[in-house]
Amino acid sequence: MKRFFILPLTVMALRTIAQTPVPPAAIQIKLATLAAPADKRDGATVMGYNTTNQLIELRKGTNEMICLADDPAQKGFSVSCYHRDLEPFMKRGRELKQEGKKPDEILKIRESEVKSGKWAMPKHPSSLFVYTAKEENVDLTTGEVKDGYQRGVVYIPYATAESTGLPTSPAAPGMPWIMDPGTHRAHIMVNPPAQQGK
Repeated sequence: MKRFFILPLTVMALRTIAQTPVPPAAIQIKLATLAAPADKRDGATVMGYNTTNQLIELRKGTNEMICLADDPAQKGFSVSCYHRDLEPFMKRGRELKQEGKKPDEILKIRESEVKSGKWAMPKHPSSLFVYTAKEENVDLTTGEVKDGYQRGVVYIPYATAESTGLPTSPAAPGMPWIMDPGTHRAHIMVNPPAQQGK
């Protein structure tokens, strides 16, 4: 009879080991705001995680940026900051992901909801910044990161290659291009060449 309890307990133990501990709020804030432009970091609202891995507001901001701390339940290290007018889009994506929807399902559902008027994308260009690093290069006690990489995105709903003059793939390293043209999540990608040893 005892054998039937060994496998579930082993799986639970492996999940516990795989999940990164939740850093203190101050460290989450320091790490999350690395994604924001330097002059936006101090005033950004920061969302992070409590000890039960629930997303909560860690700091109320004074400017237009919202930063998301790294999710301890996800592999790797990734934080992001985006314009507050993108919050309906971002929040809905988090909800659908929580429901177990796949990326292509999320895209279709959000597209349908925007077209139906359930919620709205910004009518102006809106920025998103993402900062990533290898887990072993992130110090969760000091908030220091080695060899981090930042990329930028500018959302322009329903923009196309023709309306922007941008290619649909990068013409050269670091050059901007448009992704998902003609959709609610059409956006300009800006991926600088990675620099190691910074």
